[in-house]
Amino acid sequence: MFFNRSKSSEAPRSTDGTTLHDAVLAALRTVDDPDLKRDLVSLNMIQNLEVGSDGRVSLRVMLTTPACPLKDKIRNDVETAVKAVPGVTELKVTMDAQTRKGSNTQAGAIPGVTHIIAVSSGKGGVGKSTVAVNLATSLALEGAKVGLMDADVYGPNIPTMMGLTEGPEIRKDPERGEVFLPPTAHGVKVMSMGFLVPGDQPAIWRGPMLHSVVSQFCHKVDWGTLDYLVVDMPPGTGDVQLSLAQLVPVTGAVLVSTPQEVSMQDVRKAFHMFEKVRVPLIGFVENMSFFRCDGCEKKHFPFGQDGGKLLARRFNGELLAQLPMNPAVREAGDEGRPAVISAPESETAIGMRDLARKVAQRVSILAENLSIDPSQIVQIGKF
Repeated sequence: MFFNRSKSSEAPRSTDGTTLHDAVLAALRTVDDPDLKRDLVSLNMIQNLEVGSDGRVSLRVMLTTPACPLKDKIRNDVETAVKAVPGVTELKVTMDAQTRKGSNTQAGAIPGVTHIIAVSSGKGGVGKSTVAVNLATSLALEGAKVGLMDADVYGPNIPTMMGLTEGPEIRKDPERGEVFLPPTAHGVKVMSMGFLVPGDQPAIWRGPMLHSVVSQFCHKVDWGTLDYLVVDMPPGTGDVQLSLAQLVPVTGAVLVSTPQEVSMQDVRKAFHMFEKVRVPLIGFVENMSFFRCDGCEKKHFPFGQDGGKLLARRFNGELLAQLPMNPAVREAGDEGRPAVISAPESETAIGMRDLARKVAQRVSILAENLSIDPSQIVQIGKF
């Protein structure tokens, strides 16, 4: 976008005698990132600032995530601040994004993976995998580089839900030996035990074997460069959850529940489990929150109402989404096309896309705070 004023023949100076470059920079220091509560200059979000002798200004705003939900506000705030500087004749703002370094700077990090997001529930049957699949796909649609790890070793449904029938390739890595090359669907790299256990054969394994699988999925898969690795956790608070927390630095957890008390009981246990292993809370998702009958716009609440709000209030967390019941979501999963792909205009898809932006927003806050004071990681998760 360009902003026009009459050009000046004088050298670019502001009214107080400072250079126009300094004046523009000072104006940009008045613009804060709404989430991080600091100005864009100190956050190194202003790059390639150029101020011409004729008052033409160009700059790049480097957002902390491609899925930033406040992109338009930040752009507008920057334009308003710079246009108000006397001597500016034209302005060009380019928006870009680079995911802030977080978990990949810590011990045990997966090479190339910036953030690891665990999607958990504590209880089966609440749509956790559906949320994980649509979250990962939505982040990819926002322009992020995304992987999806199916850590539900006993019930690996992710290949079906992502429409994948071909498993990973194997190649030699000079440092790690044999590694898996994960297949890609809908812009998301996917790894699952479903690729390795044939047909309907069950995985009848004890804890040490589960730990080994999680370790291999983290460090024996060539994930490449990822902004986010979404991990679909199994139900419960057992071996896989503990192994993931021990093996890699998890940026945070998204906890999925339905509104009824029996589901929230298990999510409360999952919250305390992640708290004990020092994994921050990103927020809660209330799935199957309501439905709308055919020809009726009224919401119906078959599993009760406001359970997610109660969870968020109790644990000082954020209710990230209240997602409706919709048969089309089940059909989309069975067909291997996530709802955000198969029905992008549906209420569910819109809710999932908004959820992805909120998760990216929270992760950026976690990453920034972690870079300031890593010892506060548990408190950081309580928004």
